[in-house]
Amino acid sequence: MSNDRKTQILDALESEHRDAPENSARRGFLSAAAALIGGGAMAWGMTGCEGGTTTSAPTGATPAHEPEGQSIHVGPGKLDDYYGFWSGGQSGEIRILGIPSMRELKRIPVFNRESATGWGRDDWSKELLKGTSSGDTHHVHLSYKDGTYDGRYIFVNDKAQARLARVRCSTMEVDAIVDLPNSQGTHGIFPQRHKTGYVFCNAEFRIPMPNDGRDLNDPSKYGAMHTAVDGESMEVKWQVLVEGNMDLCATDYEGKYSFATCYNSEGGVTLEGMMAADQDWLYVFNLAACEAAVAAGETITVGKGKVPVIDGRAGDSAVVLRIPVPKSPHGVNVSPDGKYAVVAGKLSPTCSVIDISRIADAFAGKIKPRDCVVAEPELGLGPLHTAFDGKGNGYTSIFIDSVMTKWNIDKAIRQFAGEDVDPIIEKVDVHYQVGHTNASMSETKDADGKWLVALCKFSKDRFLNVGPLRPENDQLIDMTMDKLKVVHDGPAYSEPHDCVIVKRDLINPLKVMDRKDPRHEYCQAIAAKDGVDLLTTNKVVREGRKVRVYITSIAPAFGLSDFEVRSGDEVQVFVTNLDNVEDLSHGFCMVNHDVNMLVNAQGTNSITFTAGSPGVYWYYCPWFCHALHLEMRGRMLVKA
Repeated sequence: MSNDRKTQILDALESEHRDAPENSARRGFLSAAAALIGGGAMAWGMTGCEGGTTTSAPTGATPAHEPEGQSIHVGPGKLDDYYGFWSGGQSGEIRILGIPSMRELKRIPVFNRESATGWGRDDWSKELLKGTSSGDTHHVHLSYKDGTYDGRYIFVNDKAQARLARVRCSTMEVDAIVDLPNSQGTHGIFPQRHKTGYVFCNAEFRIPMPNDGRDLNDPSKYGAMHTAVDGESMEVKWQVLVEGNMDLCATDYEGKYSFATCYNSEGGVTLEGMMAADQDWLYVFNLAACEAAVAAGETITVGKGKVPVIDGRAGDSAVVLRIPVPKSPHGVNVSPDGKYAVVAGKLSPTCSVIDISRIADAFAGKIKPRDCVVAEPELGLGPLHTAFDGKGNGYTSIFIDSVMTKWNIDKAIRQFAGEDVDPIIEKVDVHYQVGHTNASMSETKDADGKWLVALCKFSKDRFLNVGPLRPENDQLIDMTMDKLKVVHDGPAYSEPHDCVIVKRDLINPLKVMDRKDPRHEYCQAIAAKDGVDLLTTNKVVREGRKVRVYITSIAPAFGLSDFEVRSGDEVQVFVTNLDNVEDLSHGFCMVNHDVNMLVNAQGTNSITFTAGSPGVYWYYCPWFCHALHLEMRGRMLVKA
């Protein structure tokens, strides 16, 4: 290239940058240079879009005639059409958003301590959390019946502590947490889709089996667990031990199989070792064969564990099938018609389409495992996850290119068979480095092709600068027009990994608490031993240095205006909210004692603490409930 030509390009770039508004998209800026260099042959910086595909107009560029699309505006007093359930990443929580407004409606504390509600500090949550106060929620999925959501439960994993939690949709509160034995780095989870049966959990990190200090430096003795948890009882039923790291998880629609991507078939313990092979695997677990092995006692014991473990490390068997796919696969997603599992090759530009109907023949040895692959379209650099519209199209997040690729499954299959057809329909730029994606009802048989979200790992210049730790960027995309269009940026903290979008009529939370809530039953079991009716009794029960205080509340007063204890007493306070008005919550905060908890309408909660030095300590309602809210308080009188 001549120096004159270089100067021309640099001048154009400088002019484009100088004249562009501060919040203009980088794609428009870079496209000018691409056009000068040679008809757009240069890659678009972070996007890397290949020639021969259609790319929608860069975000920020306005077409001459803007097409009509869906409105994201939800007016005052109006309701969103969908619930969005987002994992909260390192915050350890679940978030509920309204779609399409992208308004954050609620945060459900799960593995974290939250001051506002007292989660992680009150008695019920402390018992569930067993002393921990942090977590890393990655994947959130709802319970199913007949291929669609049944509105009963939400399941979410903790990658940091190898746990699975369940949230009741009726209260949007956690009701169970189970530890997953022999596992580290629990990452992908997925429930069965034909009923609320098993929830499968993948251990991402390979560890020695047993992990008791032996074989520390012998990776050949390492393995990882695929764990089956009963979604009703929240009990670990069985595990399958495999040799490779497992990443994302999925299930079919008939209850026959569960899936796990394996990005470390090499058994490496370093970055280079884990990237060596050109192909890794999709593990397919034959659930009937797993249950038969457990029933027949064909299991091993790992360490001191009591959970039956099936050893699946000995190559393809009746229990585990290994389908070769390129390279370092990440996401696996099943199409709404139940026909295909789509596996994204993180270090390959391709997705592998697995024909689920062929899997039985592969298990039986009638065909090779690789024969289950019926398509492998090239979608871009760094494919991670695929969503669906219910019309035969996939929407794959492309991390390195920072695009969402829309492609047709049938055309991909025909191309793989040798037909001259291009399966790629469109690519739309997103900002920036998109990770997970999902679409409205995409993980069900009722995928409706309305809304698509791109969960981008970086926001860079999309929002006001708030310092070195920036928010991420959740972008909402309208799927209903001829061209995909990004219609909303939503800042997100901190690193949500995945989400699902659910029609609002499938979710029916309570407006006030019911007496069947497990938290209330926990409190009532203690009260019964003291002969206390939580709904009518205000009473102090003394048992040596243990004091139990039962208080009712109805705006704007507590049932006890004061109670007396001694310094050093273990004090357990129970508060029952007798108000029957929706959206009228009370709480209990004891000053200078690190005590604060939420008590919803018709609910009961308890919290335990040690009484401090002698003196007067006020307790008050921290949730605004009445015109005389500030007067809703009482005294703890602490004697020496």
